[in-house]
Amino acid sequence: MQLAILVTHIRAEEKLLINAFRDRGIEPDVILDRDFNLDITAGSEQLSPSGLRWSEYDLVLERCVSTSRGMYALAILNSWGIPTINTYETAAVCSDKLRTSIALAQAGVPQPATRVAFDSEQAIDAIERLGYPAVLKPVTGSWGRLLARVTDRYGAEAIIEHRQTLGDYNHHVYYAQEYIDKPGRDIRAFVLGDVTIGAIYRESRHWITNTARGGQAYNCPITPALDDLCVRAARAVGGGILAIDVLEDEDGQLLVNEVNHTMEFRNSSEPTGVNIPAEIVDFVLDSVSVPA
Repeated sequence: MQLAILVTHIRAEEKLLINAFRDRGIEPDVILDRDFNLDITAGSEQLSPSGLRWSEYDLVLERCVSTSRGMYALAILNSWGIPTINTYETAAVCSDKLRTSIALAQAGVPQPATRVAFDSEQAIDAIERLGYPAVLKPVTGSWGRLLARVTDRYGAEAIIEHRQTLGDYNHHVYYAQEYIDKPGRDIRAFVLGDVTIGAIYRESRHWITNTARGGQAYNCPITPALDDLCVRAARAVGGGILAIDVLEDEDGQLLVNEVNHTMEFRNSSEPTGVNIPAEIVDFVLDSVSVPA
């Protein structure tokens, strides 16, 4: 069996995955995305940076920090018929909050009310239709960066004026959500295929609860309702190895906030009691063994 892990650099998560593969007697090739130099038209018989032909890999596990590099690599590999986890289609949906919202809506998965506008005046109108406070998010990005809780029209106008001066077209896509007054925490659940293997609460005094921003993790029981919601959300975006971010509103209803396709999990095995890297490796190996 020939497996590869595609990375931007080796983080704690990738070290854990490599060791979990080694525990199964498998030494995966670690391929750095910066070493890519591919002839797109030549196909899968050309050599990978590790020296093997791409066609020799049974599966490539994508774990890039760089979303754009990971997505383009998946697009190329999938076009050559090389199995990957996750697929390009899943990554393309999850890396774009607008596409994620569309996928969840089509599947009937509960989520916060969301509006999109492309013009600054329409963006103000979209926010006011949601009601203050509202949350403005970039359509791409992670770790809670560039999120803004807007509490009044003056704040909304200031943020939108600032974003109008930025050159990237993504900053001119105004993706606004209703603010959910969660109980000082949110939930991150880990889904492999159709199984929710574990979940954590992320607690913080700040309204952004990401552990990358200082949120504290502790175990969240997987109730039937949470499992059902997370599996439905995973299916909606194409399935694979995913982390589902869930909000609880003041009535206790669960709402899917985001879906992540290259999630971090270094701080989640201990509170959940689940060996997440081992579970991921088992899922990868099972995926290789199942005929296409």
